[in-house]
Amino acid sequence: MSRYNYYGWSPYVPVAQRHANAARKMEKLRKQGQDIQPVTIEGRQIARSFWGKAWCDQLDSFGDYANRLPRGRTYVRNGSVCHLGIGKGRVDAYVSGSSLYTVTMTIGTLPAAKWKKLKRRCKGGIGSLLELLQGRLSDEIMSVVTDRDDGLFPRPREIKYQCSCPDYADMCKHIAAVVHGIGARLDERPELLFVLRGVDHEELIDADAAATAAQAAGTSGKSRRRRLAADSLEGVFGVEFDTAEAAPEAAPTKRAKKIAVKKTAKKTAKKSAKKSAKKSAKKPRPFRVTPASIRKLRAGLGLTRSEFARRLRVSAQSVVNWETKSGTLKLHAAKLASVQALAREAGF
Repeated sequence: MSRYNYYGWSPYVPVAQRHANAARKMEKLRKQGQDIQPVTIEGRQIARSFWGKAWCDQLDSFGDYANRLPRGRTYVRNGSVCHLGIGKGRVDAYVSGSSLYTVTMTIGTLPAAKWKKLKRRCKGGIGSLLELLQGRLSDEIMSVVTDRDDGLFPRPREIKYQCSCPDYADMCKHIAAVVHGIGARLDERPELLFVLRGVDHEELIDADAAATAAQAAGTSGKSRRRRLAADSLEGVFGVEFDTAEAAPEAAPTKRAKKIAVKKTAKKTAKKSAKKSAKKSAKKPRPFRVTPASIRKLRAGLGLTRSEFARRLRVSAQSVVNWETKSGTLKLHAAKLASVQALAREAGF
């Protein structure tokens, strides 16, 4: 029997059956090594954070999108977006419908000139990476990053999309569900917006830090140490330095030399033995993982949070969470082992 009816549409399949079919296919893809990242919505509100709401509000502000996006809200709320992966300039997703459909979106990366202008406008207005990712920004900075024309969010002409479903509408409900799913995903990982637009969010912080460091380096370069000659010291302290040559001491005898050499050798041997014993008895203490020790380790390595996260193969948000928590961190065994191995490598 054909999977399509007389009018070319798939027969109705209950939602529970759709989800069950999709779950089996997702599990098969997961076993094949694909990182499956479903979108889960709790309650009716799709986006709750500053970045998630700003994404949805930005696209809703354009007339064409405002008319088409409501088609996907039910789909994303009931868990039909089985997978949503965000990369540089690209979003790949699977959406459960009458069948499992593949959705691909390409989104233009932020032009270098536009990113440079945005960084300049944000200069001095963002105090920390945590403030940036949590959206705790001043009204002035919020208006800069969400600017309809010059902000971080894409305009409709920068977005191209495609779905494998038979719906020939310009934007089908599966694509609309993915657009909403991106907003929900930014609630969990706001740094993905910067990944999508092809820019490094830490540059919004590092721009000011680099300027301050350069200014400090210029000031310290001007200061030089001066040495005072002996006659200058005499003038300052009112004392005379004896520059006469000391009388030569009597040369030691051969026997005295031999005795001195033996004593020195014995002392050296004893010191070496004590050092070796202490070294062998001393057990290396494991690196204690706390927010302070994580910050100290990253600073000692001279890494930004993004670079530190890449070394440990975790997200930048994980590093932010580690460094801002209080008390001892409870990390998974694999992450703990990675941190301790990096600490040993760095000599901590």
